[in-house]
Amino acid sequence: MSVKVYGIKNCNTMKKTFQLLEKEGVSYEFMDYKKQQLSMELLEGFGKEVGLDRLVNKKGTTYRKLPDDQKAALDSEVTAYPLIMANSSMIKRPIIQFPDGELILGLQEEEILQKIRK
Repeated sequence: MSVKVYGIKNCNTMKKTFQLLEKEGVSYEFMDYKKQQLSMELLEGFGKEVGLDRLVNKKGTTYRKLPDDQKAALDSEVTAYPLIMANSSMIKRPIIQFPDGELILGLQEEEILQKIRK
């Protein structure tokens, strides 16, 4: 099985994700969205699949530093996606995309293991 992994390379959660996948023998293609911006189409696809609420890491520093008007802008798809693209660090990570298109957000070890061991 091969999966696509989206995130930020230097993030500790990402490092744990890579270790888990490697331990399980899962090959992966990694996209560091700090170095290569996600396309609007891909970002919107993620949002449609999991919902904007889950896509944005509201516990992270980037989100917490946003002014209230920008936080409010995340409630509307029209204003949310450009704001997320401009602040990619607030995207939940990792995003793991499986060959069937299913997404898992965050380091959900049990969920990931169930999916890759099918």
